[in-house]
Amino acid sequence: MEVPKHVVSAAAIVLNDKNEILLIKGPRRGWEMPGGQVEEGESLTDAVIRETKEESGIDIEVVKFCGIFQNIEGSICNTLFLGKPVGGVPTTSLESLEVGFFQLEEALEMVTWGNFRQRIEYCLNEKLHPFCISF
Repeated sequence: MEVPKHVVSAAAIVLNDKNEILLIKGPRRGWEMPGGQVEEGESLTDAVIRETKEESGIDIEVVKFCGIFQNIEGSICNTLFLGKPVGGVPTTSLESLEVGFFQLEEALEMVTWGNFRQRIEYCLNEKLHPFCISF
């Protein structure tokens, strides 16, 4: 039997003091929360801090682990965290065409790819924590 190979990613729902959410506009999926693949030898929290900085220019502090969305067919585990900004300036990168903080209602309308909106909604609803959603 072959050893299964999985992709593990970490993404952050980052809320500032005005309760605005940080979004990046990626070249393939449009508006989404910052995040990406966990590198070998890297912790989930280190990965989400690194990916957020790389994609948005924003330094974050991880506040809470929220849950996991698991794509069974794709063998992908997406871990999700709440974070708060602690420094940096919104800056685009090779992975982000635009970056900004947005009011929650507006942000949820902007996020249209797959179940990304659902991921944000689950992270914002503490009654659902921790969650494990398989699809």
